[in-house]
Amino acid sequence: MKHQQDIGTIIAKRYDNGADFWTTPDKRLGKGGPYSTLSSVLLLLELGLDPSDPLLVGAADLIISCLREDGRFKLSPNGAIYPCHTINAVNVLCHLGYAADHRFQKTFRHLLETQYSDGGWRCNKFSFGRGPETDYSNPGPTLTALDAFRFTKHLNREPGLNKAVDFLLEHWEIRRPIGPCQYGMGTLFMQVEYPFATYNLFYYIYVLSFYHHARKDRRFLEALNVLESKMQDNQIVVQRVNRKIASLSCCQKGKVSELGTIRYHELKRNLID
Repeated sequence: MKHQQDIGTIIAKRYDNGADFWTTPDKRLGKGGPYSTLSSVLLLLELGLDPSDPLLVGAADLIISCLREDGRFKLSPNGAIYPCHTINAVNVLCHLGYAADHRFQKTFRHLLETQYSDGGWRCNKFSFGRGPETDYSNPGPTLTALDAFRFTKHLNREPGLNKAVDFLLEHWEIRRPIGPCQYGMGTLFMQVEYPFATYNLFYYIYVLSFYHHARKDRRFLEALNVLESKMQDNQIVVQRVNRKIASLSCCQKGKVSELGTIRYHELKRNLID
């Protein structure tokens, strides 16, 4: 496999958080940054590891074990369950090929039923205090939710998802930090990040490209132009990468990314479908 060395690096860390599949002994699936359970699975998939690999099947079973009867996912033993927990978990499962699995249809219904008035998803945790900006949804989890929904039968059929698209396109104009978790579009957002991990220009354009409602919108096209202005010879150049995965060959800062470029051409194909 072409990226075997990077894959090996990630697999070698599967017990680093104290238990198997990159989790902790008390099963915190989001702990560990880019080497958490959820993030490690996405990295391995991006590098080409097949979802049927026993390691990914085991990780999927671990994530599924956190599913509650009401469709939400509890990713840690204590504390509240926030919308981003459920969104992040079901997004990974969708990437693993479980989007049509009957066990998660309640999760998708739950998400559609709990959209905020502006079309996005938000929680009632105000770590940065309250203000007019916290009356908005959180753009980051909303983008990840749309990433998950693109794998489902709801893609380009569910009106609620168009509202989520509109919310994210509106943020292109607002730019300032909004939502209880203060997601903004500043210097860091505009730096091309790969692999996809945070609320970032490249991930923003990639996910929205799957939605008919976004493709012809002026704001989407403006964002696409910004992304393309940062490319080199029609290839994605990584401008930002989490320091913990900076040693991986697939995402060297300041260098062209072959895998990132594949994602770019995928989004461009979406625009002509």
